Amino acid sequence: MQLTINSLIKQCQKYLNTDLKDKLSQAQISVQLCGLALAFALVASAVIILFRLLLLGLNTFTQTQEWDFTGNFGDWRVLLPLLGAILIWIVAVLGSKRYKRMGIAYVMHRMKLHYGKIPLQSAPGQFFQALFALATNFSVGREGPAIHLGAVSASVMAEKFKLPDNSVRIMCASGIAAGIAAIFNSPLAAVIFVFEVVLREYKVHYFFPIMLSAICGALSSQLVFGNIHEYEQIGINHIPLSQYPLLLVCGVTLGCIAALFNHTLLRVTDKGQQWPLIYRLLLAGGITTIIGIFLPQALGSGDLAITHAISDNPSLLLLIGLLIGKIVATIGAIGLGIPGGIIGPLFGIGALIGAILAVISAFFFPSVTPYVGLYTIIGMTAMMGVCLSAPLAALVALLELTNNASIILPSMFVTIPAFLIAHQAFHTKSLFYRQMDIMGLDYKISSIKLGLQKKGVRAVMDKRFVIVKDNNELLLEVLKRAEGRSVLVQNNLGEMEMLQLELQFVDDMSTLTRHPIQGLADTCTLKEVYEVLSRDRRGEVFIYQDSIDKVVGVISWAMLQKEINSGQI
Repeated sequence: MQLTINSLIKQCQKYLNTDLKDKLSQAQISVQLCGLALAFALVASAVIILFRLLLLGLNTFTQTQEWDFTGNFGDWRVLLPLLGAILIWIVAVLGSKRYKRMGIAYVMHRMKLHYGKIPLQSAPGQFFQALFALATNFSVGREGPAIHLGAVSASVMAEKFKLPDNSVRIMCASGIAAGIAAIFNSPLAAVIFVFEVVLREYKVHYFFPIMLSAICGALSSQLVFGNIHEYEQIGINHIPLSQYPLLLVCGVTLGCIAALFNHTLLRVTDKGQQWPLIYRLLLAGGITTIIGIFLPQALGSGDLAITHAISDNPSLLLLIGLLIGKIVATIGAIGLGIPGGIIGPLFGIGALIGAILAVISAFFFPSVTPYVGLYTIIGMTAMMGVCLSAPLAALVALLELTNNASIILPSMFVTIPAFLIAHQAFHTKSLFYRQMDIMGLDYKISSIKLGLQKKGVRAVMDKRFVIVKDNNELLLEVLKRAEGRSVLVQNNLGEMEMLQLELQFVDDMSTLTRHPIQGLADTCTLKEVYEVLSRDRRGEVFIYQDSIDKVVGVISWAMLQKEINSGQI
């Protein structure tokens, strides 16, 4: 019995170390890849559900939705943003200085250049700082911590299992999808967001793991919180074609406002980078506190603003005041470094803009009055689509959150002119990529290296090789008997060298040569091989598993060139 168990364990270890890694190194869809993504998505979903439950518990004491404390300086909730700023600073001070980076821009940087590997030490800071920011009514969104925590959960698990780096990237993307779906109950929007914003590329073998993870996140959310669509209560009527010219004007207006918002937020972010953290946090807390005294509906992620925008007969002056307050609160929070997402505040700002445009339009054209709810949704779609350069993700997100397909055509019709105006007339770029520039985070990579990231070294390496000890008398005989296999020589210093027989054309003599070669872990991708061999555009690397003494394959420059020229990279 004991022998059988030991044999089974050895077989499992062999599978994990060889067969599974060989399969995952391929840039192909597989059952193993989907199964791992689903398993890691369960972990990511559990983390996000825990975050939501803690936030829900804190919000029962701190949220402003049930009580209106406008002008009431004696209400303790007025000072919540200042308290939140201090708590965020304490968490930042207690955390490691090496792992202060967080948020969507940071995750995108790690995804692009480091296969989505995010240090586990950054997770506690993101978890608690975002929790305090959201609970103390800062104008930030929930998707920021969801994306970071989902990415950390999946990528750390993938590294613990020593998966190939190309599959770690897929696991990280799957964790992000699970996080977004678990926070919003929007699986399709999570998938589109990952492809359109985070990965910015479409690969067939990415789809199924990411979709399965999004399904896992959404089902987890529904099991705990119910099948809730957050904006399903917004009354949306099918708009007649006669009002589409008016929607075109709204699209142009939204594009201009979105461009101004992006520009201002990035200016504040750039200036804020030069100030000490405590000054930035306290300033953000002070701004939010002042706005909350007079306009508490402008605080929070955006739900209060949306609720007021869709209320019966909203006051135009109050809507304009709320819009200004929401924009200032969001720029003050995000621009000065309060941890959290931007999508929630963008929804709130977009809803207010849409409601304002609907009220103004109804003054001249009374037939617009029944469509105020649709205008708010259109504003939300356009603001997210323009500011994040993600029109499709914005459309799908609102489609799922409203559970109403009537928004598709008018939202598309408005988003297109808004996007074109902002990006062509005002040169507006994605907030996330501009934030990376400001923070000094690189994200540019050549197309050939990007393609080489998709395939692991185990998928290409030559497993036919011979390793011999350093003995000059036997080397020639070993090479003759190698029968086309690579011959590696381990010298007296323990270093690996490649043995070759070179023909001298001058006197037709053969010379036995040796040159040192570098080793790479079997979790690496062809990108690392390219970086080593492209300097001389020749040579070889050996691939080792677990330790440098356990060689499992060899990759030459010729093999790499063949892979590049095959058209699969």
